[in-house]
Amino acid sequence: MSKSDKNFGPLTGVRVLDLTINVLGPVATQILGDLGAEVIKVETPSGDPMRLIGSSKTGMLGPFFQTTNRNKKSIVLDLKEADQKEALLKLAGDCDIFVHNMRHAATERLGIDYKNLKKAAPKIIYASATGYRRNSPKDGRPAYDDVIQGESGLVDLIDQTNGEARFVPMPISDKFCGHTLASAIGMALFYREKTGKGQEIHVPMLETMLAFNLTTHLWEGTKGPANELGYPRALSPYRIPYKTKDGMVCVLAHTDEQWHRLLRAIGRPDLIEDTRFTRLAERAQNIATLQSYLAEELAKFTTEEAFQKLDEADLPNGPVAKMNELMVDPYLQKTNFFQKIEDQHEDIIYTTAPPVDFSDSPATVRSAAPALGEHSEEILLGAGISKHMVDNILKKGR
Repeated sequence: MSKSDKNFGPLTGVRVLDLTINVLGPVATQILGDLGAEVIKVETPSGDPMRLIGSSKTGMLGPFFQTTNRNKKSIVLDLKEADQKEALLKLAGDCDIFVHNMRHAATERLGIDYKNLKKAAPKIIYASATGYRRNSPKDGRPAYDDVIQGESGLVDLIDQTNGEARFVPMPISDKFCGHTLASAIGMALFYREKTGKGQEIHVPMLETMLAFNLTTHLWEGTKGPANELGYPRALSPYRIPYKTKDGMVCVLAHTDEQWHRLLRAIGRPDLIEDTRFTRLAERAQNIATLQSYLAEELAKFTTEEAFQKLDEADLPNGPVAKMNELMVDPYLQKTNFFQKIEDQHEDIIYTTAPPVDFSDSPATVRSAAPALGEHSEEILLGAGISKHMVDNILKKGR
């Protein structure tokens, strides 16, 4: 870790060699960087393709790249060149974690699979994420977020609720699997702390999203494959923001007591004694009917009146926030969620604060996303690579 990286995150002192591109891998390594790790992003001479998406002053630091690559350093290496692969292996020897999202055959061709990396760094944690489980019939197939949304049943869930098969309007598979990968790396670091042993980690996107989706929707499938999957409450046509006279509100009751308070708040205490709704087990069987009554009653109030009644009943509720209003939301301004970075390349960059609080080792936002190859000379010379070799690498990378 260079002396310029002043932070106190829980991963301070951990060094990460990051060969990831696009979304999943960069999300994972950004989390590690936020928590204090020194993340060295290794890019090809053309750079991570996400650099080009959206506008930027330099043309190479688009907003998508900015939101997944803060707190990182960038070096350029062409791993098809023998001297540059040698430089990578030398760097790996001084790193704790190696992360990529290439298919396994590609890493074997390049000689940077776990077997070879372990020779350079015996205790390294070698982490990767691809579409499908290792050694499965689909191992080696390409997979992007939309494909995994479809294969994991997520598109079908949306189709069941609104009659139109659509994708979630974000790369949710990439982002969730990125968080899973970061979490797995943290656990492997803990294991190494106890045993001194590194290991290989692999996150398969399909299985990860299936586990995520089926936490709620395996439902009757817990009794066997002949049974119906899908949690009825989540698939109810009334599980939507409820319309008021002049807007919408979000409200959710779960326990018996919460539902009783909610029914009193909307002026329907009579439904409390209805045997279809009094207790959780019966409510679950008749949830769509109950939600239809809730929608009918909330439509009689203004949004302000609804919020007042729901707050007085101490029920979880909130507005339907507009995306374009989030950055001026009073609550988010109070919590300093949107943070401003003065950046030498893009002048001013706004980013989101790390969401998790650590009382003794806080996560920090220390730098905006790096320019392509911005730290090549610093990192390579610091790894003990000769000035002559570094100069050759830099010359080829231009």
